[in-house]
Amino acid sequence: MPSLKDLRLRIKSVKSTQKITSAMKMVAAAKLRKAQEKAIAARPYAHALEKILVNVLSQQPELPKPPLLLTGNPDNPVHLIVVVTSDRGLCGGFNINIGRDVKQLVRRLQSENVPVKILCVGRKGRDLLRRDYGSLIIDTITDVGRKGVNIDESTRVCMHLQQLLDDNVCGGMTVVYSVFKSALTQEVTRRQLIPLVVEETNDRGIFEFEPSQEELIEQLLPRNFAIQLYQILLETNASEHGARMTAMDNATRNARDVIRRLELNYNRTRQAYITKELIEIISGAEAL
Repeated sequence: MPSLKDLRLRIKSVKSTQKITSAMKMVAAAKLRKAQEKAIAARPYAHALEKILVNVLSQQPELPKPPLLLTGNPDNPVHLIVVVTSDRGLCGGFNINIGRDVKQLVRRLQSENVPVKILCVGRKGRDLLRRDYGSLIIDTITDVGRKGVNIDESTRVCMHLQQLLDDNVCGGMTVVYSVFKSALTQEVTRRQLIPLVVEETNDRGIFEFEPSQEELIEQLLPRNFAIQLYQILLETNASEHGARMTAMDNATRNARDVIRRLELNYNRTRQAYITKELIEIISGAEAL
């Protein structure tokens, strides 16, 4: 049976932990509101830009030299998986779920004899994959979204990925990230950015292009790639804060339950000590 001093120390320790998790929950909630607003506000633009690009490409342009952002490197079979996670933990299963999906994707591609390389955006993705697929990780980009995702950070990641494509490090590219649904729900998503997936449609209009169709594609492809990547980073950032707020809320509640059990145990133990002392006093008085 633990002593009263041990129980008091443990209650004090759990209360300190409860204060920390409660504070982290409030901080995550404040960051979540801003991140959620940015992610939701950027969705219409990202969707509209992609739709415009698809409409232009649906006219089946005859490009003498298709851009790499459209077709990738057909002669390079290596497929790059970009894993977007957080730099910090304490956010429940947020990073673990992304890592689990990446492992499934790697196994599927390897079973199809497709060479795979991994680039991690966020320390936690690297830490989760280093044990099983450390030899496949070519680089890690950190401190993205530390003070909120902005266009400069997105451009840094975008230029790095484009440089890998230009250097023929990979032939195609898929991003694994988390789409923000709510503070309680984040959906792990795979998205192939290169080669660009153009949905077939039977309802094709007749367009006249100014400037030419080829010039539009050359201008729209890099912009679409940058905006879609920016949207991915925004979604992941909002998902991280939502997951952390939920995890810290659960931790605070669990700490409250532990404190209640410890206090009950403390009171019972204290009562047992008091009863024991009373029995000893009464026994001593009777002996006299």
